[in-house]
Amino acid sequence: MSVTICLLMGYLLGSLSPAALLSKLKQKDLREHGTGNLGATNTLLTFGAKCGAFVMVFDIAKSFLSVKLAGILFPALSIGGLVAGGGAILGHVFPFYMKFKGGKGLAAFGGMVLAFDPLIFLILLLLGSAVMLVLNHGVALTMTGISLFPILTGIRTGSVLPALAALIISIILLLKHIDNLIEVKNGEDIKIRDYLKEHIRRC
Repeated sequence: MSVTICLLMGYLLGSLSPAALLSKLKQKDLREHGTGNLGATNTLLTFGAKCGAFVMVFDIAKSFLSVKLAGILFPALSIGGLVAGGGAILGHVFPFYMKFKGGKGLAAFGGMVLAFDPLIFLILLLLGSAVMLVLNHGVALTMTGISLFPILTGIRTGSVLPALAALIISIILLLKHIDNLIEVKNGEDIKIRDYLKEHIRRC
């Protein structure tokens, strides 16, 4: 029952979509523009940096809050935070009131990891950023983070159950980012170093 409550609580919080709200306010459905996702990246590309930052902070906060609430409500449940955080990612990716078509869950994943273990978050951010810059593909940050998360969770907790929960979360995120990997294979993705140079030049 505790696991079910954590999952449901996280899902409901995760399904709150600031990107969908901005779509309504600006009368421009993000699902029909840009990457077609209700997430921070597509909001940035479609509506600009301020809107993109707002969506990112909101998406991070909702999964962060899910993890913390689970810890407060069920302190004896070792995987409560991960279950709630995973639920928040599911809510973000598959919101029930938008025909289960939401974002890809990266910002929600970041908020969950940050709340669960700040050290793991820092390691994933640093390693992922380094790999991204070396390989020159933005998706490398995501792939590095979701690949290493179950391993680091197992090391940090010394327990199989949290590592298994982390693995399930990572698999869900991996499936949502297959399209990005296909774009890399076809040479259709944005080269991150070129993007950063152009952005710095404009600034």
